[in-house]
Amino acid sequence: MSFPVDNTAGNNNANTMASDPRLIYYDIAFAVPREKNTAAPNPWKARYALNFKGVPYKTEWVQMLDITKVRKGLGASACRKFADGADYYTLPVLKDSTTGAIVGDSFDIALYLQETFPDSGSGDLFPEQPDLNYVCPGAEEVLIPLSKREDVQHKDYSKFNTNVDWAFTLHTALMASGMKWDKEFEQGIKDEFVRRLGAKSWEDMGVYGEKRVHMLESLKQTLTGLAELYKRNENGPFLLGDRASHADFIVGGWLRFMERTLPADEWKQAEGWHDGVFGKLHAALQERFRDVK
Repeated sequence: MSFPVDNTAGNNNANTMASDPRLIYYDIAFAVPREKNTAAPNPWKARYALNFKGVPYKTEWVQMLDITKVRKGLGASACRKFADGADYYTLPVLKDSTTGAIVGDSFDIALYLQETFPDSGSGDLFPEQPDLNYVCPGAEEVLIPLSKREDVQHKDYSKFNTNVDWAFTLHTALMASGMKWDKEFEQGIKDEFVRRLGAKSWEDMGVYGEKRVHMLESLKQTLTGLAELYKRNENGPFLLGDRASHADFIVGGWLRFMERTLPADEWKQAEGWHDGVFGKLHAALQERFRDVK
């Protein structure tokens, strides 16, 4: 698989500290302390993959309102579209200062890591799995179309990624108001979300009362088929038992988002759904692959 290349990579090495890691990881700047509050699901999918591979990297935190400028400056094209067809610039982006590769999608980052560092860390991010057949019910209701991938390696993982994304995206109204931003940027970021979604106000984007109770139950039911995949391996907590893969990171990115943004009592409920498979998965991923470097 080919990736955009920064042709300046490898030049001016005298200006680069020998101790600098070759990989620069661009992630969304949530409120300080960032290690505690960083929550975006797609960046967490790729961060888990980076930590799984054990390759040195450095995080560059990008303020939400600067993402388009930074991404364009890196030469990373938009990998998603808004509902009106306009380009949607988001993170993460990975820059490899050795090869010059610029990789601007969480799934592509995992592919790049496996291709570039096949034997590093904990091994293969994409081991063969017989049962990545989760299909999200109601996926046609997603308002912002998710990126479509036609020509891609590991198509079973790619399809799994799409369906997991749909399942949680249908219910992000439960979580959006729990995102924490630096005070100096908070109002501007909220205004941008309101503009993107055509809402009347930030508060209008939330879900409250009985409607919230029903949406939580809807999320639980939507994840039933996914939970069944995890229950097939009694050794858990991962789909392949005690062996993690990128499929687990796909789910885990969203679980991190839930854990950081839901009210504590609601997250406690979610941890226990479906015999606790998602709570156990999140705990295992955070224990083994949570480093924010």
